[in-house]
Amino acid sequence: MTEQEKYMKEAIRQAKKARALEEVPIGCVIVSGGKIIARGYNRRNTDKNTLSHAELNAIRKASKKLGDWRLEGCTMYVTLEPCQMCAGALVQSRIDEVVIGSMNPKAGCAGSVLNLLEVEGFNHKVKITRGVLEEECSTMLSDFFKELREKKKRLKMLAKQQAQEAADGDR
Repeated sequence: MTEQEKYMKEAIRQAKKARALEEVPIGCVIVSGGKIIARGYNRRNTDKNTLSHAELNAIRKASKKLGDWRLEGCTMYVTLEPCQMCAGALVQSRIDEVVIGSMNPKAGCAGSVLNLLEVEGFNHKVKITRGVLEEECSTMLSDFFKELREKKKRLKMLAKQQAQEAADGDR
């Protein structure tokens, strides 16, 4: 197992914490000097907060740990390509590199929809490594959304059945 895979496994462990809360399973870790200094996972629904993405939660913790908003010398390992908000935060934090598990063709801003991490005009660029444990990260997300669709379908059928029973009872 490579060092990148080792840290991505830790990010996957964080994503599983999100999944346990019925959140979209996205997780990340931030590494400095060969040690994990911060962990984060998606908590948007739990916290009722748009800003509670895995990356922002980890950036906040890493900044607190280092006592600085600048995360120079750090690498983030994240299971899903960052959105525009998180990509902007990565640039602003001056993080050196982001290692991505699965790309996000609908909302990713590290090369899928846009690439905010390597914009020529910005004063900082973030190095990108893509596809580390991609299949595992991708499967975790697709399984989650498949289960969510099935659950919604079951609830819809149940509501329809209850409405029919109520209508039959009124006769």
